[in-house]
Amino acid sequence: MRIFNFLGIILVALFTYSCGQAQTTAKKNVYPDPPVADNKTVFPMKLTETEWKARLTEMQYYILREEGTERAGTGKYDHFYQKGTYYSAASLQPLFSSEAKFNSGTGWPSFYAPITPEAVRLLKDESYGSVRWAVVDSKSGSHLGHVFDDGPKPTGKRYCMNSAALIFVPEGGKAPTSSKPQ
Repeated sequence: MRIFNFLGIILVALFTYSCGQAQTTAKKNVYPDPPVADNKTVFPMKLTETEWKARLTEMQYYILREEGTERAGTGKYDHFYQKGTYYSAASLQPLFSSEAKFNSGTGWPSFYAPITPEAVRLLKDESYGSVRWAVVDSKSGSHLGHVFDDGPKPTGKRYCMNSAALIFVPEGGKAPTSSKPQ
């Protein structure tokens, strides 16, 4: 009888461990991290600085091409919660869904995951005496913001973006055809 009890305990322990591992693996696969880029990464969209300046507003250019940032709490998408999709103001490709948006309390629009891992790339940013991960548009390499490991479940990530780097399209709307606000 003791052998059956012992075997039963082992089977329950193995089953519990394997279920926990399967759930952990499943969560990781649902929201895989975007690829890391480096100085050798080639982005398919190439424009001259003159073309970028003509395509973007002054603030968009400052953020997307010069790696600037908005002052906290000044971006139009910080406390904005309509359903829809956020596109890159640089390449006009979809980046984030409103379903992944949350109020981080930081003063910038924040998301726990991009719309697909291929929508963005991560670049190591060692500016200002710290190490962070910059988030860039995967088509143009344009700076969108940074990602941090202090976000909510299910990913634990906080993609902290600049409003001026994004174009919001309401659910059911058409993809943007221009970088500049209409």
